[in-house]
Amino acid sequence: MITVGLNYLLKLTVLTHKPTTALVIATVIATIVSYILNREWSFSARGGRRRHTEIFLFALVNVIAIGITATPQFLARYVFHLEQPHVSFAVQEISDFVNGLVLGTAMAMFFRLWAFRHWVFPAKPSLPERTPAPDLAREPVGVR
Repeated sequence: MITVGLNYLLKLTVLTHKPTTALVIATVIATIVSYILNREWSFSARGGRRRHTEIFLFALVNVIAIGITATPQFLARYVFHLEQPHVSFAVQEISDFVNGLVLGTAMAMFFRLWAFRHWVFPAKPSLPERTPAPDLAREPVGVR
């Protein structure tokens, strides 16, 4: 929701001629909110890494995910020329929505979920059960 709202706010105001930039900026801001929510809610029972390592891995995963998010819209606009004047305004906007917000966001969402579970917030390792150590202070049975 944050990505969609910010994307359209930027795209319809200050970044009217830079839709991919609007999508990237919206995704970066949503990523910051996402870290806070993931750390405190979704993966609160997982982790165990130092906070700076976790933030670095989260940022790295999201840089890759931002590229994944932007790629379908970038290809549609600049490789397949689904932009004005090659197509109508309606086709351009539908293409941006489908390729950038639906397809790109869905692909990045699945990548993030997989990467967060494996790298950023791994399951805490379970501690092995301890077997009691032999009591070395006791005398062996039958020895006196």
